[in-house]
Amino acid sequence: MMRITGYKSHGVAAAVALVNAVTTRDGDDSEDALRAVLRDNGFFWHHFEPRDAEPFRRWGRTLRPFFEATELEQAVALLNELMMEVPMHPHLADHDPHGLHIHYAPPSARLPHRFRATTLMNLSELVVEHGLSRTGVCAAPGCDRVYADTSRAGRRRFCSENCANRTNVAAFRARRRAPRDTSPRQSGPAAPGTEPD
Repeated sequence: MMRITGYKSHGVAAAVALVNAVTTRDGDDSEDALRAVLRDNGFFWHHFEPRDAEPFRRWGRTLRPFFEATELEQAVALLNELMMEVPMHPHLADHDPHGLHIHYAPPSARLPHRFRATTLMNLSELVVEHGLSRTGVCAAPGCDRVYADTSRAGRRRFCSENCANRTNVAAFRARRRAPRDTSPRQSGPAAPGTEPD
């Protein structure tokens, strides 16, 4: 049975992980960290060579504006421009752990090219189905990490549970510290010719 690859495949998560590794204040774009991005997202990490590090870093910086986009037209223009720059050659491949599935780069392409093609197509498929409602920069104050939500609910606005919990706790504490208005409420201005109570 052929696996239907789409935005829920490993390419979207890999794009998020790479952007966060390369472009954030607390990111780690070392060669070992880049290998981990590939390994954790089902790519052939053992094909990674030291000369591949810089192309991956460039691709992470290239994708950052997509996650920062707030207008659909802006995101679409960026993806279309990148699809013109990244050669595509869709073909079927059958290997573990994915079974029969689609590759987007030419069969002879090196790992950075294959990664670019896969992440680009998977992000494009996500936008086609959901617009920009599933991607963005973490809503937690002070966090510059990006996220992509491939869940059914599609309500994610944070890069992690830690950021979501921290923000919710801070909001709860702020509400508790806010002074309560204990002054009596007035029903409105007195009618002309009458005395207020």
